[in-house]
Amino acid sequence: MREDIEQNERVVVPPGSSPSPFNGERAGVRGGTVVWCSQWRMCFGLITPHPQSLSPLRGEGGRRRWDRVAAWLCLVLLLAAGCATAPRPPQIVKHSEFIYDRAPFPSCHASTLVETKSGLMAAWFGGTDEGHPDVTIWIARHDGKNWSAPMEVATGVQADGSRFPCWNPVLFQSPQGPLLLFYKVGPNPSQWWGMLMKSEDAGQTWSKPGRLPENILGPVRAKPVLIGDTLWCGSSSEHDGWRVHLEFTRDLGATWTRSAALNDGREFSAIQPTILPWSPQRIQLLCRSRQGKVTECWTRDGGKTFSPMRATALPNPSTGVDSIILKDGRALIIFNNTPRGRTPLSIASSRDGANWTNVVTLENEPGEYSYPAMIQTRDGRVHVTYTWKRQRIKHVVLEP
Repeated sequence: MREDIEQNERVVVPPGSSPSPFNGERAGVRGGTVVWCSQWRMCFGLITPHPQSLSPLRGEGGRRRWDRVAAWLCLVLLLAAGCATAPRPPQIVKHSEFIYDRAPFPSCHASTLVETKSGLMAAWFGGTDEGHPDVTIWIARHDGKNWSAPMEVATGVQADGSRFPCWNPVLFQSPQGPLLLFYKVGPNPSQWWGMLMKSEDAGQTWSKPGRLPENILGPVRAKPVLIGDTLWCGSSSEHDGWRVHLEFTRDLGATWTRSAALNDGREFSAIQPTILPWSPQRIQLLCRSRQGKVTECWTRDGGKTFSPMRATALPNPSTGVDSIILKDGRALIIFNNTPRGRTPLSIASSRDGANWTNVVTLENEPGEYSYPAMIQTRDGRVHVTYTWKRQRIKHVVLEP
C-alpha cells in the first residue's frame, strides 16, 4: 500500500460529481474524500469510516485488513449509489389524463382522435351499454390545456321514431376541407349501416347526418388515410363471416368505390383494418382477428392487387388495433399484447412492417384497456386515446 495513504492523502470530490479512474491507482474512502489505494483500480467517492476509528484494525496488519474491508464496503456502496443515481432512460410518456371524469352515460367505448385546425378532438360512443338503443356519439374538444365537457352529436333515432344504437365513430380532418365524422347505426354489426356528418368549424357545429350508399360503411373503426388524392378507408363486414375490404373516396364521401374482400372469413376471420402507407405503392393493412394474431395484407402496386392475408407475430385477443407512420419513417402499432383478454395495452415500433419491437406498455393492470386510436400531431408528439374499463376514455401523450 502506498505510503501516502498513511499520510491521509485526500482528493476532494466536488458535490454532484463522480470519481473516475486515475493513473491506474485505486482508492479507499475517508469521510467524503477519495484516498488512492494500490489494491483497486477504481476510485470511490462514498463515505466510509476512517480506519483509525476501527481500533482492532490498527497496526500494519490492521491497515491491510482495513484496506480490504474498506474496498469491499466502497464497492457495495458504490453499486447501491449507482443503482439509485443511474441516469433514467428518456421518458416516453409525457402526460396522461381522462378526457372526462363525469358524464351523462355509464359506459363508453371505441374512441377516435384527430387534430383539427383548432386543436385535438376525440369522439366515442356512450350509453347504457354497447348495443343498447340509447348509445349515441359524443365528442370533446381540447383547447390546448383542458378537454371540454362531452357533447352528444349523433343518435340512432330514425324518421319513424324507432331507435338503434350508434357504433364506432371515426374522425378525419381533410387538409383543406371539412372535418368528417363517420359512424355506424343499426341493431348489431352484422346489420348496421354507415353514416357521415361534416363540420366546417372544427366540430363546433355539424351538418345533418347522411346515410352512406348501400354496401358502403366508411372506415369501420380505425382512421382513414389520405394517399394521393384518394381517402383510403379500412372497412369490414360481419354478415357473411369476418371479412376485410377497402373503400375509397376522392370527394370526401360524395362518391365511393369498394375493393373485393381480402380474406375468405374461414382461414382468417378478420375485421377492422388499420392502414400503414409505407409509400404510395407499398401499403400494409393490419387487422383484428379471431386467430390469436394480428393479421396483415400488403399491396405493392398502390391497391391494384393485394397479397393473401397471413398472421403476423403480434398477438391479438380479437380486439381492435391502430397504427401510424411517423414523420421519421418508423411505424407504430398500439395493441393488446396478449392472446387473451384486453390487458396489457402496448405500443411497438417497426421500420419495415415485419419486425416489431415493444416500445412501451401503457396499461398492465387487470381490466379492459382496448380499442385504441393513435395520431401524430404537427408538433411531432404522438397522442393516444383508448377505452379505460368501459367507464372513461383515457388520453396519453408520448414523445416518440
